[in-house]
Amino acid sequence: MATCLALLTILLHLSFLTKFALGQYPSSSFLTGNITTIQSPVDKDIVLHFKSPPVGTCTTVFPSQKQYTGYVSLPPHKLAPIQQNYYVNTFFWFIEARTNASTAPLTIFINGGPGSSSMVGLFQEAGPCEVVEIAQNKFGTQARDWGWDRSSNIIFIDQPNQVGFSFDKLTNGSLNLMASTVAIPPSIAPASQPAYTFLNGTFSSYDANSSANTTEIAAHTIWHMLQGFLGAFPQYNPSITSNKTQSGPIGINLFTESYGGKYGPRFAAHFESQNTLRQTGKLPKNKTLEIRLASLGIMQGCIDDLVQAKFYPIFANNNTYNIKALSLVDQQNAASSFLGATGCQQQIQSCRNAVSSMDPENEGDAISVNQICKDAQTVCYESVLGPYIQSGRSLYDITQMVPSPFPSSTYLEYLNSAEVQSAIGVAINYTESNSVIGNSFVQTGDYERGDQISQISYLLSLGVRVALIYGDRDYICNWLGGEAVAFSIAAQSPAYAPFYAAGYADIVVNSTYVGGVVRQYGNLSFSRIFAAGHLIPAYQPETAFTVFTRIITGTDMSLGEPIDLSTYLSNGTANATYTAKAPASAEPTCWIRNIDNTCTNDQKNMILRGDGYVINGILYDKSSDWHAPASSISVGAGYPGTRPPAMTATALPPSDSESAPDTRPDVPTGVYVATSTPSMSQKGTSAKGVALSLGWLVSCSIVVMMAPEAF
Repeated sequence: MATCLALLTILLHLSFLTKFALGQYPSSSFLTGNITTIQSPVDKDIVLHFKSPPVGTCTTVFPSQKQYTGYVSLPPHKLAPIQQNYYVNTFFWFIEARTNASTAPLTIFINGGPGSSSMVGLFQEAGPCEVVEIAQNKFGTQARDWGWDRSSNIIFIDQPNQVGFSFDKLTNGSLNLMASTVAIPPSIAPASQPAYTFLNGTFSSYDANSSANTTEIAAHTIWHMLQGFLGAFPQYNPSITSNKTQSGPIGINLFTESYGGKYGPRFAAHFESQNTLRQTGKLPKNKTLEIRLASLGIMQGCIDDLVQAKFYPIFANNNTYNIKALSLVDQQNAASSFLGATGCQQQIQSCRNAVSSMDPENEGDAISVNQICKDAQTVCYESVLGPYIQSGRSLYDITQMVPSPFPSSTYLEYLNSAEVQSAIGVAINYTESNSVIGNSFVQTGDYERGDQISQISYLLSLGVRVALIYGDRDYICNWLGGEAVAFSIAAQSPAYAPFYAAGYADIVVNSTYVGGVVRQYGNLSFSRIFAAGHLIPAYQPETAFTVFTRIITGTDMSLGEPIDLSTYLSNGTANATYTAKAPASAEPTCWIRNIDNTCTNDQKNMILRGDGYVINGILYDKSSDWHAPASSISVGAGYPGTRPPAMTATALPPSDSESAPDTRPDVPTGVYVATSTPSMSQKGTSAKGVALSLGWLVSCSIVVMMAPEAF
């Protein structure tokens, strides 16, 4: 049992740990409210329920940017021959690009886990808006300058089933915030803890048999989900001609994170296998859509332990911040554990041999294979990855001690208000991670089943742009392991042998800042992003956006210039050797909706004793410790049904014409293109930049201050 808990713990670490949140029984608006319900024009088995959330729900730069939130619903047995005797209701949040949405690219954003919601990506990372405090008991959203809607239409998807707002069937239950557990059916709060830490609400069933338990099954589900969405919203199919009378292959960009290092390659490979079935007549062309990737971006990906695991002890002892999270002796012991006769490396290989012979479809229904692969994961965690935890440092940012307050968990409060849930048309309370789904992937040993590197090599052979992007402060999927994966991909792709000869070029983000370095040959790139932890866009929003846009446009990753990808080779140093001083560890912030991961033991005891004050979901020693937000925040923030006062004053509506969007400094559109690069010793000096126009793209005793019923 202890081993199972350890495995589950480390998987949930990949999804930024378990963070549940809910508060009331949501209304039944999913079934009866201002919801549009249609059958997908492509597949009549697939039903969509969606709405346009009112302005201010997720504030965008331009009020004319359309948004859609809702569900793509699959009936039982849709995944046959995969066993699926449950409903799948996959939640999505779609936002139009800031300019020329009708011709903009389409990007799919999927977080990891397994079991982590992509609302993390929307509200903590790359979405068009972020949640802010407006006043006491009042939250809103303000537009992000560097949201990825700046250069793309974008859809955030909660998957697999039962993750985030997605569900199989609506089920009432109780959330224990102190223990981060959900009990079904609902019950009363334990006498040992305050009532506000034990909340009743509506969830999915929390039945492990009603969701995917392998990446392969998740891939089948997401393909059907996209068939439904893209069939219902053909205007966002990048390949549809301007007269809307003919459609071709759907050129999309798939960006994943963390466990997405497994999701992304497998999902993309499944899309291509379905394309082949269409071409050979084994799938009807009149009832399916071709989904072909233009690019695959993997941020901070845990892709393959066979390649990456050996770098856990190395990074812990020898990183570019000069932090010794492991002693040299402990590092050597962990390295020996990886290479030993019964160690991590051999266990992974045994797992993959078993999968190949007894579960080649990766459906997780061979008990003996599941056990072998689960055992491999156990060995790798306990002997190679796990020793780092004793250092007390964050798995997601080696420069910080736990608990770390970054990024903010304020959005958990926002998504669980009745006002917001009604605005987006959901009938379920929001949970950031689902431990039952995470554990189901543990039980099949999905983490070590592998083959993602071969899948990426296959994608490169089809002309897909593949970008591996790693922040240099993350431990759990660190950049040393990511770099090794990039070389392994090149080794399996004969046409990419020149990747070894490529040098690390500066990633020039603006006229004064180098945000990282990149090694690139043709469609394959590896980027090390400076001063970024696990959630790269949260740490370095401008750098992340710049890298993202250069990937989806196929330009030079270093400067953003047009290049011939068939021959391009980055020029620079052989190794990424830049070092930096570690920042001071931040003081923790105790979010009541994320007690287990953001509160110290003293703060947890404080809650149990009934001491302190809870204001806007944060525990304070004294009520006077809370300070009202600056007036500029309320001016720039909207909330459901109310746009920010500043929006109409500064924002111009986007145009679908061929003319370039507005380039005034106060209108955040476009991406920077450099014609020169500041050297590593000249950071902060000017580099000459030019504007790029691509039609849609342009450069440049406790007192609770919020009643539990309102959670």
